Formats: sequence, structure tokens, C-alpha cells
Amino acid sequence: MRLPINGNELEVEVFGAEDAPLLIAHHGAPGLGSRAEPRATFRPFADTFRVLVFDARGSGVSEGRPPFSHEQWVADVDALRRWAGAERFVLAGGSYGGFIAMEYAIRHPERLTALVLRDTSADHENEKAARRNAEASTRVKIDPDKLDRINTGRVRDDDDLRDCWREILPLYDHVYDPAAVEAKVAATFYRYETHNHAFAVNQPAYDIKADLHRITCPTLVTVGRDDWITPVASSQTIVDLIPDARLVVFEKSGHSPQVEEAELWRETVRAFLREVGADEQRS
Repeated sequence: MRLPINGNELEVEVFGAEDAPLLIAHHGAPGLGSRAEPRATFRPFADTFRVLVFDARGSGVSEGRPPFSHEQWVADVDALRRWAGAERFVLAGGSYGGFIAMEYAIRHPERLTALVLRDTSADHENEKAARRNAEASTRVKIDPDKLDRINTGRVRDDDDLRDCWREILPLYDHVYDPAAVEAKVAATFYRYETHNHAFAVNQPAYDIKADLHRITCPTLVTVGRDDWITPVASSQTIVDLIPDARLVVFEKSGHSPQVEEAELWRETVRAFLREVGADEQRS
């Protein structure tokens, strides 16, 4: 469905019973990501939760009215919560979606029953490790100019974003599958203006470490052992700074343990949500 959210239409899907506890899942990669990944990941949770997934402002097929700021994306999440009629809910975010999830938890700690993070970072220091990992890869030889353009938000248009995305995709998975890379390239929605703003404007100023202590809900942080772009050290920093956080590392995954070790990842998240009682708290 299309929902007018803060003056911008968002494409939204909802699964599960209306009276079930709400779970909102935020995709990563602004300008590249969409609700497709969180839908595949969290739709099975609709047996327990009311699961809401969406294309964020400027991503997927949602409308793209600026600003493409963290503040605006956080405000959009809260507006979706209000639309769903929930006072409190579970928020999940992976990769760049984890940035937004943590910033929401910092600004609205009273709204969350639990926070689920996946392969993310609390600052932009991961960029240094990502560059080292890309340059050291024996899997493929990465074009440094394409790496620079996509990492610093200087892609020229949607076609250039597609080319740069294809260049770095082989680095993401635990096991490299060229056919899977091409399938991902073909399935992606390309919104270069959103991507450029996120990585040229938002990312250089991103550092929320000093505020992580303000996150008061139980927090699960998951990460793949071979994640090249937000490595385990980034997740460990988050766990060290959020008071009630725990870390689970998935040994046979890269950036996407929810895909590469899907059954184990879902079991881990379900067990966490049961343990903290988030699956029992009605909206």
C-alpha cells in the first residue's frame, strides 16, 4: 500500500494479526535497498508479530522528496508507528538501516520493547576497514575509482550506481557466487540521488557512540564473521556502549547472516525476543 508519511508517499507492506506486537524492519543501503530484504527476513515472524516493512524515503519505489537525512528517516519510522497505532514496538535495522534504528532508539527510548541490529556500525570508522578489506581481496580485483565513487557518494547517475554496485557486490557474501551477484544487480532499485546524499553528506558526520548509552531497551547485535564493510569490531563497539546489549557472531556469513545462515539467524532473534518478552507486549 501507499501511505502519505510526513509529506512523502511510502510503499508499505504489513503482515500478521492487527493486535499482535508491532515489529518494524528498516532496510539498509539508501538508494539501493528496499523492503524486499526485510520482507524476506521478517515475514516468517508474522506468526507472532505484526510485521511492517517499507521502502524508505528515496529508496525502492517510494516517493523521493528530500531531505534524505537521518533525522527525517527517524521521523518517518515514528510516523509509521503512529499509523500502526502502537505505543511501543520492536525495531530492526540492518547495515545502514541499523544507523537509523539506533538513532531512533536514542531519540525515542520509551517507544521500544527491543532493538535488533544486523551488520552495522555506530560511526564511519568502518570505512577504513572496508577499504583495506576491498583492496586485500583475493576474490576479485576491485576498481578503486568505482569503490571511491560509491563509498563517497559521487556516482554520476543510476547507471553509474549500478556499475559501482556490481563492482563491490562480490565482497559481501561468505561464498562468492557470480550468478547470485548478477541476480542482485538485476533486482535492485537504483536511486542515485538518495545514495549520494547518504554517503557524501550523512556518512562523514555520522558518529553516535557518545549517545549509545541512552538506548535503554534490550538490544541484540548480530554480525557475520566475514563481513567486509561493517566488520565484527564495529558490532563489538556497539555492544560495549549500549547498556543491555548482546553480540552474536555468525561464523559462516558475510554481510548478510539473515540470508546465509537464515534458519540459525531467525532462531537466534526469536529466542532473544521471547527472552525479553517483546513477543507478548501488545500494541
